[in-house]
Parts: sequence; structure tokens; C-alpha cells
Amino acid sequence: MLKEALEDYFHFLQIERGLSDNTLKSYKRDLRDYIEYLSKEANKGSWDFVTRNDIITFLYKLKDGGKSTATISRHIASIRSFHQFLIREQVTTQDPSLHIETPKKERKLPDVLSQQEVEKLLMMKEDTPLAVRNKAMLELLYATGLRVSEMITLRMSDLHLTMGFIQCFGKGSKERIVPIGNVAVQAVENYVNHARSQLLKKQNTENVVFVNQHGRPLSRQGFWKILKKIAKEAGIEKTITPHTLRHSFATHLLENGADLRIVQEMLGHEDISTTQIYTHVTKTRLKDTYQTYHPRA
Repeated sequence: MLKEALEDYFHFLQIERGLSDNTLKSYKRDLRDYIEYLSKEANKGSWDFVTRNDIITFLYKLKDGGKSTATISRHIASIRSFHQFLIREQVTTQDPSLHIETPKKERKLPDVLSQQEVEKLLMMKEDTPLAVRNKAMLELLYATGLRVSEMITLRMSDLHLTMGFIQCFGKGSKERIVPIGNVAVQAVENYVNHARSQLLKKQNTENVVFVNQHGRPLSRQGFWKILKKIAKEAGIEKTITPHTLRHSFATHLLENGADLRIVQEMLGHEDISTTQIYTHVTKTRLKDTYQTYHPRA
């Protein structure tokens, strides 16, 4: 009975709430862990018998297993949402997830590149179709702040380069319009007009913009390997992740006086508190600069 309700919930998330595949995978992973614990260790056969203590014991089990505060918080959110669904669907009449406190998040500041490091990263040779593609991808990410998952799923119809913007579909398939600067426009046009056709090799890519050397859609892991290789060749020793250029885009905009609400809209953040972490980054960088360069610091 426990698992039947779970499959109904996944169907609800996918069809009615329209969650992205990645978000859906997170819910599935969290709740399957939860149900496995309830059925095998807590010996529960019905949602009517699940108690607040069962949930707390499960969360302590996660903590003892070395799970981070962020992971435990995500599990709590998944469990709460699921129990609210059970009440709405009249599977049970009680919600044991009520009043369970979410642990305070450890706010880790994102790694960002300086403007000089970004310049070094983007000073690459464009002597092969792959190099032209790589230049276009990095210029696009830094110019727009797109998530890597959004960039690799871009279609040709999403590009409106002559008008200076692109369309993208973010988390939950929410569409947004993002402006793109002249330098990035030129790099993407160069790729589309001269390199992309050489990489396609008659593959049917459903009009995906960025393809790999076999003409198939580029993967997130494939992009990460490319980025790390380019960073190494540029002599950048900082840790680079697929989100580094997105973080750098937001931080540099705020450092140069951009409005926080505008940056929030361009990043596709639902909650402005998510965008506000970049204001902490700029303050930290300001303090570091002062400590480094002021003669009496």
C-alpha cells in the first residue's frame, strides 16, 4: 500500500505540476529511501500508522550516514509535500510531518572567477569546428548566466540573435527571455554558420544547437570535461564546475551595479533569496581586495 501511493504521487508531480526530469529524480530518490525505511526497518504497512517519531528516526539515520544538511533539508521538503498529497487524496487523515523543523542551511558561497580570469578563459584559439563550438558555449554562458542544462537543450528556434535575446526553458519547464551581448552573438553566429554543419554529420539532432564531435546533442558531463580542459590550458587553478560561469555572470553584474531583481529574472530564480547569495560573494570579494591592497589593512 505504501508504494502504490508513491507511484500516484510521482504521476501527480509529472503530469499536474510539470516538474523537470532532474527535480522528479530527486523526489523519487528521497521518497524511495523513506519508504524503504518505513517498510523494512519501521515495519509500517499503512500510512495511518506512520508517526512523527518514524520520520525523525529516518532523518537521524540520514545524518548518521554522513548526509549533508542540504540533503536532509531536501528529504524533509519531499516528505512534507508527499504527506500533504496523501491528505488531499484522502489516503490518510493524519500528517506526521507537521512541525518537523528544517535544519539551518550551511550557505556555501559559490566559486566565481574574476573578470581577468574570465578573459583568460575566453581567449582561446578557434582553429577547429570543436574550438569554435567551445568558444560559442563559454561566451554564451558568461553572457547570459544560463544553467548548463538549459544551454545543452537549446534549439535553433530558441536563438533570436539579430534581436539580441534567446529563449530558454528552466526548472519546471518555465520559459524566460534572456538578453545576449554582441560578443556572444558573434561567437554563436560563427559557430552556427561555419562549424555546426561540419559536426552534424547527417545526424538527426532535432535542431539542438550544440552537438558533440559525433553530431549528437552534447551532454552535461561532456561539457564539464571540455570546460576543465580549457581552464587548465588557460592556467586557471580555481575549482571549475559547470555552474562557474553562471556564478561569475551574476557576481560581475552585481559588482558593476546591476539591480538584484533584474539579475534574479535573468537567472530564472523563483525566490530572490537564492539570488541574494551573490551579494554576499561581492561583499567577500570587496573585503579581500581591501585586505590585499590597502597599505594599512
